[in-house]
Amino acid sequence: MGDLGFLSKLLEEVNNHSTVVGKVWMSVLFLFRIMVLTAAAEKVWDDEHEKLVCNTEQPGCEQVCYDWQFPISHIRFWVLQILFVSTPTLMYLGHAIHIITKENKLRERLLRHENVKSPKYTDDKGNVVRIKGQLLGSYMTQLFFKILLEIGFIVGQYYLYGFVMVPLFSCSQSPCPFTVACYMSRPTEKTIFIIFMLAMACVSLLLSVVELFYLLCSRVRCGRGGRGRGHRHGIGATAPPHSSPPSWSPPEEDTMAQNQLNTFHTDRQSLGGSLDGAKDEKRLLAGH
Repeated sequence: MGDLGFLSKLLEEVNNHSTVVGKVWMSVLFLFRIMVLTAAAEKVWDDEHEKLVCNTEQPGCEQVCYDWQFPISHIRFWVLQILFVSTPTLMYLGHAIHIITKENKLRERLLRHENVKSPKYTDDKGNVVRIKGQLLGSYMTQLFFKILLEIGFIVGQYYLYGFVMVPLFSCSQSPCPFTVACYMSRPTEKTIFIIFMLAMACVSLLLSVVELFYLLCSRVRCGRGGRGRGHRHGIGATAPPHSSPPSWSPPEEDTMAQNQLNTFHTDRQSLGGSLDGAKDEKRLLAGH
């Protein structure tokens, strides 16, 4: 299990660049999957091949029946599961370290008073402050593949051996002379570990799904907050819906002409509406 020890050291570094839910997932992986697998489960399965008994003396029959019933050992299957599920997370770690290295170089150039962009992912100590932008896309991608791998291994375990260790199975593979009965050692104890590891895989799957939705909701909420701030500061702002249109007032010259016309009509009515008054009206309008 030395490969899992090396993996544990790498995943400890990932813990510094994860969300709160990601840290819980990491704790489940360390405490309830890697530690249980290395401390207890391996000892339970160390005699699965030696203690297999088939009711025949035909040489090679027991080995063939064991290989037919268990194409891969449970222990090795779970080791592969942990390695494959952790691979997307390790790829995200590589991306995060790459960004940290780039921003540390930017920070050094800023100290030399060069005209470069300021770091936006890390603080003054070179630690990731917030998962956003490229880091957010990388983090969500590794979550998506991690979910697919967890589901694939759970389904694969069901089709390979089911979720219960049967104490007795029948085998008719060559070179067995006939259908023989084979007996497994400690089937109940092994079933308990199978169910436990399956439950931990389901918990890890649930945490990955929760973390994915958490990041999606956080991104949507931040997007709405940004649009709201933009409207408050006048970005894309429109006129108030209840503002009344500006009132129209006629030009000053038109007002004076209308007053003169009204005065003239009054004078014409006092003269009895003579023809000369009509002519004077025409001259007044033409002069205006």
